[in-house]
Amino acid sequence: MEDLRTDSQRRLAAAGVRPTRQRLLVLETLGAEPHDATAQEIYSRLRAAGQNVGLATVYRTLALLNEHGVVDDLTHRPGETCYRLCGEGHHHHLVCASCHGVAEIEGCELGDWLGRAAAQKGFAPTSHTLEVTGLCAACRAA
Repeated sequence: MEDLRTDSQRRLAAAGVRPTRQRLLVLETLGAEPHDATAQEIYSRLRAAGQNVGLATVYRTLALLNEHGVVDDLTHRPGETCYRLCGEGHHHHLVCASCHGVAEIEGCELGDWLGRAAAQKGFAPTSHTLEVTGLCAACRAA
């Protein structure tokens, strides 16, 4: 748990976010997730661990952390936003529609193609994200 605490403090400091008790709890809980989690799931885990944190606080914290680039948000579950503590640097996500596992893809090669496609429409992209939904190897084999 100490490694999660240290990593969480480092990530918040790097993003210029004040490390409050609630922010650290939410970030540590998300960091313990193997893939991603919704605000409701994080809230439930915190409550089960005896932490007195409100659901609204969890939602606000996740929004703040996402805004500062500390966590990524994923939209693969209709009507819910999922959050993930990802590796640092530009990357994209492969999300399994069955088990909700998430894999990161580094080494993005979309920039040149996106620049050309956008230029044809008179658009100048400033950033991009990619979330690909499908089935992981384990779910395909099942």
